[in-house]
Amino acid sequence: MDEKKLIDGADYITLEDAKRLKLPYFEQVAAGFPSPAADYQHESLDMNEKFVHHPEASYFVRVKGESMTGLGILDGDICLADRQEEIADGNIVVAFVNGGLTVKTLDTSTKEQGFLRLLPANPAYKPIIIDASDQFILQGKVTSVHRDTRKY
Repeated sequence: MDEKKLIDGADYITLEDAKRLKLPYFEQVAAGFPSPAADYQHESLDMNEKFVHHPEASYFVRVKGESMTGLGILDGDICLADRQEEIADGNIVVAFVNGGLTVKTLDTSTKEQGFLRLLPANPAYKPIIIDASDQFILQGKVTSVHRDTRKY
């Protein structure tokens, strides 16, 4: 794959382009009553080592829209997808459908009836029905979601 190629109109960042940066890491920090953070500091955490298991098959996509808010995936979030991870029913996936990319939950329970469904996680959106007439390629399994909270 070309390093700077657009994937069906969606920008992506290759892992080679992303800087490797080890930052201080604090484990089990309370989200309720505060506790001394120094007690929980580990040496460091490299985000690539933690989240990327197949660098040659991984890429990022930026989410546009609100169809996955029920699973905590918001407009503007960045999903890490992996083409080598095994994809199964119920997984969150990046899929190419009829000329565009989408992030949805894969539902294979209707396979015997001749179609698959890509399910949103927001009741305001309808499932995408995939049958033999559709151009459909599973592009990878979403393995993590990252959000820039500075906008809140």
